[in-house]
Amino acid sequence: MTTNPTTSAPVQWPVGYRINPRAEGPAADIVEAFRAIPVAAIGDAMSRNIGTVGLRQYHARLDTVLCGPAVTVRVRPGDNLMIHKALMMVQPGDVLVIDGGGDVSQALVGGLIRTTCVAKKLGGLVIDGAVRDLCEWAEEGMPIFARGHTHRGPSKDGPGEINVPIACAGLAVLPGDLIVGDADGVIAIPAMEAADVLSRSRAHLVKEATIRADNAAGKSDPERFDATLRAKGLPI
Repeated sequence: MTTNPTTSAPVQWPVGYRINPRAEGPAADIVEAFRAIPVAAIGDAMSRNIGTVGLRQYHARLDTVLCGPAVTVRVRPGDNLMIHKALMMVQPGDVLVIDGGGDVSQALVGGLIRTTCVAKKLGGLVIDGAVRDLCEWAEEGMPIFARGHTHRGPSKDGPGEINVPIACAGLAVLPGDLIVGDADGVIAIPAMEAADVLSRSRAHLVKEATIRADNAAGKSDPERFDATLRAKGLPI
């Protein structure tokens, strides 16, 4: 039993449908700080095994950064009924993260939905599914990552769920997670861990800056890798 996100009254959802209230993400200053942190550095600070696999960006500019709290949606492949409903619930800056099952036979979003996203001041979209109307998505103002594209449009029949735990292109996402995406990929940061991950990401960038300076000067420390090779039994 959950509550209706509009009235807060108890509700028993039909099988295959669920709409939970929007989850608050990290504080606004934390979200803004992550805009300056590359996804690769965040991934390095989070053990290097977290992030989407197989998505590509459909906005044109490589330097565009997607960053905001997740509103999650799970849909039946090729159906976008619950995406339309989720767009009635989002707040400015939210990122719509959609589990479309990796299906690319029918587009889940197109140019008309993009118009709504811009009007709602959405932070962007991450879709394990297909898009269409590529020329419109390539325009500035609405970052989007997706599995693929097709001209074939979606149905609007359901079922689907909003603000539930989902898997999107190999990335586990909870409602309210901080989503960051750039030219390298997309990653999710648990809201409660965002401040700590920010600190560790910044420290990692400082470490990288030192290594980069040494590499540029031609004075890389050989022990950085030789010690590892010796530990594996090589006579270095």
